[in-house]
Amino acid sequence: MNHTPVLLTEMLAALSPHKGNVYIDGTFGGGGYTRAILQTGARVIAFDRDPFVRQFSDGIDLIQAPFSQMAQHVHEKVDGIVFDFGVSSFQIDTPDRGFSFQQDGPLDMRMGKGELTAALVLNTYAEKNLADIIYTYGEERSSRFIAKLIVENRPFHTTKKLADLLAKHLKGKPHLHPATLTFQALRIYVNDELQEIQDGLTAALSLLKPGGRLVTVSFHALEDRIVKQFFKTHNLESLYKRVITPSQQEIKLNPRARSARLRCGIIPGRLILPAPSDH
Repeated sequence: MNHTPVLLTEMLAALSPHKGNVYIDGTFGGGGYTRAILQTGARVIAFDRDPFVRQFSDGIDLIQAPFSQMAQHVHEKVDGIVFDFGVSSFQIDTPDRGFSFQQDGPLDMRMGKGELTAALVLNTYAEKNLADIIYTYGEERSSRFIAKLIVENRPFHTTKKLADLLAKHLKGKPHLHPATLTFQALRIYVNDELQEIQDGLTAALSLLKPGGRLVTVSFHALEDRIVKQFFKTHNLESLYKRVITPSQQEIKLNPRARSARLRCGIIPGRLILPAPSDH
């Protein structure tokens, strides 16, 4: 699998792993973060709910479970926890998973073993419910129009049919395919991602040692808002005064990093350090 970890250097600087300490990688994916942390001599407990990621674990102790359940599997306090909330490269690049509109495949989009698929949503939900999902989870202003198109043209079984329909009737924006926000909305809804993030952050907080670090990498505003509000509600101090974003060089090498946003929260009482001036 061609896997390029996003904001890897910045993640390591924020998490600050040390030899002998224990860290949790809540979103193993292709294992890029886990392997980088292991190279410092630290111990890593990795989680992923995707049943297909184990083939990339290379002997790493990977727990097959949603990160929201980490407190049920980990019975010790840890020094830091990292989440990369984005879709993994493996999921995007495997047409049979149905995550990408750039390759034809079944409208699945399941990250785990749930029964709800994108096709089931598209083909059975009422027009109003579809519009609500697309607006709420995709922040798509044309949600009502899109929902009407879907109802008039269903059934849908492949990503290509849906993507082609939206491309035909909607104008795209620079760097944004007309189907992007609708696919995002369906993926988030099918996997209940926002609630999973909220529950995962809560579980992480229960496992962190005093002074432990909670690092998150988000890829759209819905995720980032949850993190910001969580830090505020639980009085976590931000390690940096501003959100950390990818350098232009990283974006050029890995366009999928473009929307990434890194935040690091620590237990109250630590100094707030300035963000790196050049990353």
